[in-house]
Amino acid sequence: SKTQAEKAVHQKKEQSKNKCRKARRRHINLVAEFNHRQRKNIWLETHIWHAKRFHMVKKWGYCLGNSPTEKSYRACYRAMTKHCLLQDISYYCCLELKGKEDELLKQLARICSIDTGLTFQEASCLSGRFEGSLNLYRADRYPEDMLGPVTFIWKPRDGSENRQLWIWVHPALKQDILRELKAIFQCSEPEEICITEPVTMSIQEEEQVEVAMSLGNKRKKEDKEGEKAVPVKKIIGDGTRDPFQSYSWIARTTGIAISDRSMEILRYRLIGPLSHSVLTETLKAASVQTV
Repeated sequence: SKTQAEKAVHQKKEQSKNKCRKARRRHINLVAEFNHRQRKNIWLETHIWHAKRFHMVKKWGYCLGNSPTEKSYRACYRAMTKHCLLQDISYYCCLELKGKEDELLKQLARICSIDTGLTFQEASCLSGRFEGSLNLYRADRYPEDMLGPVTFIWKPRDGSENRQLWIWVHPALKQDILRELKAIFQCSEPEEICITEPVTMSIQEEEQVEVAMSLGNKRKKEDKEGEKAVPVKKIIGDGTRDPFQSYSWIARTTGIAISDRSMEILRYRLIGPLSHSVLTETLKAASVQTV
């Protein structure tokens, strides 16, 4: 009937009003929605930039840019050969080792071999001046049972016998390599109880997502408190670790500590002949004042 037709048209108009882009992308709703969407696959900090320009894939617990949507291959190649190309490789996992240098080197020698090239004891790397790369094996099993390739950086010496080492591993290899490191250093006890919470949302944030996604009631303009209560971005742990698991372990006998620093340290790769020039123009040395 005529009345029903008019009612249908009226409902269609109401829906289109509620679908207003400005309302859907209001910041308080947008951040809550982003938190909600990272429950299974963690986003890198450059995710939004990549999501607008790349086909995204879900791998190793992360959401990563796989291939560009535009034909930018020639531009990327030109940047690599003549200028500078930047890649976000923050999805690589960082394992941190702390303890006495002699004790670290003694056990690390069991999972690599001088026959394959440099080791953790290479002088230029041990000083902290250069990054090293090598293949890891299960303890005392070389040349069998290879775990995979890693890169590593020693923190420069500060006069103490205690040193700090960062080992960067691919997320697909992290659990196996972490398990082997904990075994050779006998780091079985959690250094601190994991108090992090899983990536869950409060009832208020759940309601905000529902308001943003549904076609129901419009947000009340007089809700001033709601506008101030902007939810904080929550990224707990990383795509390779359950949020309830511990992230730091210690050996009571030697004092060696292993920590999982994944997603705590961002990492970018610069490729091209002008990479050094870009860094020198971008980074400025801090003025350190000694008292």
